[in-house]
Amino acid sequence: MELFSTKLIYMLSLFMRLVTALNTSAGSDPKVERDEFASILMKVGLKRNVAKVLTYLAGVTEATSREIEIGSDLRQPEVSIAMREIRKMDWISERDEKNPGKGRPYRIYKLNRSLPEIIDYLETEKAKESEQIMRQIEKLKSLKSY
Repeated sequence: MELFSTKLIYMLSLFMRLVTALNTSAGSDPKVERDEFASILMKVGLKRNVAKVLTYLAGVTEATSREIEIGSDLRQPEVSIAMREIRKMDWISERDEKNPGKGRPYRIYKLNRSLPEIIDYLETEKAKESEQIMRQIEKLKSLKSY
């Protein structure tokens, strides 16, 4: 039970740091804030590429895949994989915009959930995981020892 409490306190502190990162003053360094935000998302359990793409998209109105690559410092395949995972969670919307010249249209992405909504979702999922672990621990306690 003590281990669970410690982990729960740790997870709550991570979520509080996420919320604080959202509300930091305008005077601080944006790159440091983005890096810290992405780092916390990774500690909470998101994959590195997903955390970096979410962090980038949170700071812009909308972006092309190429802009996401540059802004999140990821390669195209990493962005594609991240977008697939984010799409599964229904956190982004996308639209096509005709290229002014020849060629394929641009695909434009933007978050369709606010960061507080995404953080609430992550918090709920971690709480469910913690409850499941506690049920397993209680079951272990109830079993006869060998």
